[in-house]
Amino acid sequence: MTSPNSVGRATPITAATVAQRATAMPIHKYARYEQVDLADRTWPDARITKAPRWLSTDLRDGNQALIDPMSPARKREMFDLLVRMGYKEIEVGFPASGQTDFDFVRSIIEQGAIPQDVTISVLTQAREELIERTVESLRGAPRATVHLYNATAPVFRRVVFRGSRDQVRQIAVDGTRLVMEYADKLLGDETAFGYQYSPEIFTDTELDFALEVCEGVMDVWQPEEGREIILNLPATVERSTPSTYADRFEWMSRHLSRREYVCLSVHPHNDRGTAVAAAELALMAGADRAEGCLFGQGERTGNVDLVTLGMNLFSQGVDPQIDFSQIDEIRRTAEYCNQMEVHPRHPYAGDLVYTSFSGSHQDAIKKGFEAMAVAADAAGKTVDEIEWAVPYLPIDPKDVGRSYEAVIRVNSQSGKGGVAYVLKNGHKLDLPRRMQIEFSKIIQTRTDAEGGEVTPAQIWSAFQDEYLPTPDNAWGRIVLRSAQASTSSDGTAALTVEAVLDGAETTLNGTGNGPISAFFDALAKAGVDARLLDYSEHTMSEGASAQAASYIECAIGGRVLWGIGIDPNTTRAALQAVVSAVNRAER
Repeated sequence: MTSPNSVGRATPITAATVAQRATAMPIHKYARYEQVDLADRTWPDARITKAPRWLSTDLRDGNQALIDPMSPARKREMFDLLVRMGYKEIEVGFPASGQTDFDFVRSIIEQGAIPQDVTISVLTQAREELIERTVESLRGAPRATVHLYNATAPVFRRVVFRGSRDQVRQIAVDGTRLVMEYADKLLGDETAFGYQYSPEIFTDTELDFALEVCEGVMDVWQPEEGREIILNLPATVERSTPSTYADRFEWMSRHLSRREYVCLSVHPHNDRGTAVAAAELALMAGADRAEGCLFGQGERTGNVDLVTLGMNLFSQGVDPQIDFSQIDEIRRTAEYCNQMEVHPRHPYAGDLVYTSFSGSHQDAIKKGFEAMAVAADAAGKTVDEIEWAVPYLPIDPKDVGRSYEAVIRVNSQSGKGGVAYVLKNGHKLDLPRRMQIEFSKIIQTRTDAEGGEVTPAQIWSAFQDEYLPTPDNAWGRIVLRSAQASTSSDGTAALTVEAVLDGAETTLNGTGNGPISAFFDALAKAGVDARLLDYSEHTMSEGASAQAASYIECAIGGRVLWGIGIDPNTTRAALQAVVSAVNRAER
């Protein structure tokens, strides 16, 4: 890069001309992290060639950090999702912290919701009354682990507990002994019981002291063949580079006695924004297990993201042992349970991560798909049987349930008429992003065929024709007449719908956890194959007479289609949206 000087000659820019200046920020308040004396470290040459053991702490570490903690129903939805995905170790709560967590642990045990090959884990502090209550919550569980922790870092010893090293070590030792005593007293032979200990905050604790405490805990637990101990070394607050975290893991892995009976577990948080890197380097440095949350939920900036960790392995040809093949369903369930949205740029799962707006990117991706097809044909194989190599796409979107159609598209806020802008500003409809994509393609197809500029009136006419049948333009196999919903004492919703189905007046009946799921149940009984994928709604104006707009994304047969309903009654609007999607499938 050059810049012209006063005599018209080009002068190279040098480092001196772009030197940064010191700021007025209070740099003196913050100390540098302590490096580890490990000159012969081996982890930089290691590669991750197999999946670690995984533990999801969504129901504990993730849940405790939510603005609106999960209800029992949302907790169960999250637990069932984690089981379906393949997680074999799931931290399900802090049962001594309150009745809600205790009752949830009891519910999944008593209802037989825990598969025989899944180990649940519960957290406790090192106080006797809490340990007893924690172990009591596990009665009858097929496989269970008690996770005990106490703070070992100097700032906690000095400021919070005002205790010496020996006193803090004794807390961990005594807590371990109490866990064993209450497990022997309260749990029967039907429970396979395990133990996990965390010196918190490991990344701020002197290495020699972290080792001393862990050895004291192991002296009590006595790990041996068939009797492992999990030692979890948490970056409860991320304070150093991922490389330093890896150094600490390699140091501990080298110095721990009885290492062959220890499952060394990594638990990074994301305060520096490098939790994924810290976890991966710790695995290279000897960690056997990774703890985290889906999409990085958790305190402050969150725990390490299990989705990104798992998909990073997948993208390198390593089986993560977790099923991410329907990543939109995983994301939608997590958003429902956490009541928090996943960012559209989130790795692997965000709405926009398989989207290209740049013309040069679009061209490269298009050529990549074409080259894949040619290479597969030459090899006498399908595209799925050859190595993936498409510019700008680290994985095939189809492998996680996304479609190629969403990879390259025109920005829905620009191009042919500003589709989403027209609908929002002219008609108060705030379409979900994936519905914007769907409808913009419909507009683009029509304008490509007809040519010329598309006007706002034409956009609205096309939208009505596609999603909102009118008396003058009636279409589809279902016409909604009326609906009556009721809810029983156990929360089950019952729905009765009067409708025209395939030209005949009929009554549809269904049940579910709400009117929408009850309607899908009623449709299934009538032979209509439809499944809910996503749902959103908003009011279109203020006041008692305001209209509501509901948007439903459905899987109908082998297609994914959106529908919309507009009505003053939100339930009726939602049912109309389902009808809209079902009718569109028959056009």
